[in-house]
Amino acid sequence: MKDRYDLPCNIAQSLNIIGDRWTLLIVHEILMGRQTFNEIRKSLKGISSNLLSDRLKYLEETGLITSALYSEHPPRYKYMLTKSGKDLEMVFNALILWGRKHLKKCYKKLVHESCGHEVEISYYCPQCKTNVENLAVVEVDSENIPEKR
Repeated sequence: MKDRYDLPCNIAQSLNIIGDRWTLLIVHEILMGRQTFNEIRKSLKGISSNLLSDRLKYLEETGLITSALYSEHPPRYKYMLTKSGKDLEMVFNALILWGRKHLKKCYKKLVHESCGHEVEISYYCPQCKTNVENLAVVEVDSENIPEKR
């Protein structure tokens, strides 16, 4: 990906990985069970084969997906999300909820599987064992920022 943010910010650094036009959509397709190149390409109308191939390689390099050979002649791969890739499901859910609230036309909604009613996002503190209503975003001490990758 050409343009990169050089900012000490979780959002900027995350966008360096998932912020281009097709990346999140590709990850979402894999999350929805479309695991082969052709399944993903057919589902994402408008993406070229070359661009899809480049994005899949990039997603593998960044650790969001893995691939497994399922046919040797010709070589064909299926793509699976890593733990890091699966963790984007909550981002997709937040985007679905945001879209439901703010878009003129909405295509999906999140519902409680048992009763069928729409759900909301809530935050939970495992230390206090309670839902949190008063969130705060705080700076991490720059000298003690742990490397995660």
